[in-house]
Amino acid sequence: MWRDLSIDLISRSPIARWSPVSLRLIVGYGFMQHGFAKLARGLDAFPAILQALGVPAPHLMGWLTILVEILGGLAVLLGALVPLAVIPMAAVLLVAVFTAHLPYGFSSIKLQGVTTAGARFGPPGVETDLLYLACLAAHVLGGSGPLVIDGLLATRREIMRPSSHAEPSAGGRGAGRADGSTALTGKWGA
Repeated sequence: MWRDLSIDLISRSPIARWSPVSLRLIVGYGFMQHGFAKLARGLDAFPAILQALGVPAPHLMGWLTILVEILGGLAVLLGALVPLAVIPMAAVLLVAVFTAHLPYGFSSIKLQGVTTAGARFGPPGVETDLLYLACLAAHVLGGSGPLVIDGLLATRREIMRPSSHAEPSAGGRGAGRADGSTALTGKWGA
């Protein structure tokens, strides 16, 4: 009984709506970081890796991957068009799973040894890819949380939409709703 009560209190807490924000920030930044790291190695480095893995059209696929990682990561970071951005991002992750990481198992950290130069790690497995996929699914299914571009655009559309059944509020801040709130309150507003 007490355990159920504590979970119920947390889920009803006003801060619970902020829980997706940390996932959004780390997933968006993580994707962007991987895209910029590929660019930093030189324009032909990542396509050469894809060619060695047997990926068809390695130059095209290399550039598409980099663009998806940078632009998709930015979209997730900002909470803009997330359901659309997730599709190519998930595709990139699935290709990475089946072309590069699956032969190495699950774990993404494979400590092989420690030398005077530092720790040596083996090739990563699918763990990180699956974590990213789970986070992307969580954003599509549960939303990206507050302070998102999509929420700002939805609020703006709501304000601009003429309402035939609502009277303007006393403060003139937006169209009144049946529950007494105004159009400026919601995901983005107070």
